[in-house]
Amino acid sequence: MIIAPPPASAGAVAAPLFIGSEIYRGSSYGSAHPLRVPRVSTVMDLARALGWLPADRFRTSPRAKPAALTLWHEPDYIAALQSAEALGEATPDMRQRFHLGTLANPVFPQVFRRPATGAGGVMLAAELLARAPGVIHVPGGGTHHGLPGRANGFCYLNDVVLGIKVLQRAGLQRIAYVDLDAHHCDGVEHAFSGDPGVRMISVHEEARWPFTGALTDTAGGSAFNLPVPKGYNDSEARVVLHGLIVPRVAGFHPDAVVVQCGADSLLEDPLSRLSLSNRAYLEALSVLRPLSPRFLVLGGGGYNPWSVGRLWTAIWGLLSGRELPDHLPGPAKAVLSALSWGGGGRPDPAPEMLTTLLDPPREGPVRADIRDRLARLALR
Repeated sequence: MIIAPPPASAGAVAAPLFIGSEIYRGSSYGSAHPLRVPRVSTVMDLARALGWLPADRFRTSPRAKPAALTLWHEPDYIAALQSAEALGEATPDMRQRFHLGTLANPVFPQVFRRPATGAGGVMLAAELLARAPGVIHVPGGGTHHGLPGRANGFCYLNDVVLGIKVLQRAGLQRIAYVDLDAHHCDGVEHAFSGDPGVRMISVHEEARWPFTGALTDTAGGSAFNLPVPKGYNDSEARVVLHGLIVPRVAGFHPDAVVVQCGADSLLEDPLSRLSLSNRAYLEALSVLRPLSPRFLVLGGGGYNPWSVGRLWTAIWGLLSGRELPDHLPGPAKAVLSALSWGGGGRPDPAPEMLTTLLDPPREGPVRADIRDRLARLALR
């Protein structure tokens, strides 16, 4: 099957751009952490194996300077993050004040440089889009839990917030943010609660950390939150796409759309109980792309190296106008075959995860409680 690329909006003149970095290849949160698995490096390798990442479409992510990060983050916290990297550990004060050195947010050798690179890539993307409309994919971005003065939920910085603030600083007045991650975007909502220039839409698993983003949570009128039950499938995602996401984005008439594509809503992810295929994400992006001249697509969560790599590579293929094959050529299969969990005793992937890019559709019944929640949101 081939999924056609979405049409570009009028005025989208810049060629699609991919922003990545080699820092992701050589860094890990540690052997016991869910983010021990390779992700962004897999996307770069798989895209290159498919011939989808020529030099003129790739930009190496800059590392954001500490002063730039204070666009939202507190200077004391940025200094502590740098100090933790230099020391190789967190002091008791860092652990208490900034939540560094915890199980969720450990200190590792690149604990400042890696998130600062992700933030730098998203901020660069925002600057480029402010100058020239187009589409940019930053799979290393999407750290939507980070808070101004502390690490939170595997996120040391909040590149989503920083990128949106760069767009605002450039004069863009209406920015739509769509979050498809299995976990609610608590950090982003914290930043833009009550901001009439940012419309936030989050679809996330109910009764899952961080236990925010209730249906009744409006963030001062800026957010539409839809918690969904376990087993959330492609059919339900389509109903949500057309019943909530598209009308709320289109009705906002955004100058830019930012989409966080955390891969943990996929069936194979170990940290959620949702059941989407990667086709559901591609369908959402295809429909959303024409709604704004500026389109920024980020990564986010995702803890199965095969499902993450396949999804984010397929996203880049879609955004850059490539034909998405049902079956992968030999060099691309080799990239996927070389992956591992890096420990933890999890089962090997299904054989098709090594030979295909697209999941089979995962359709199913649309449950009444999802329709009811959509109806309640429609009243706002």
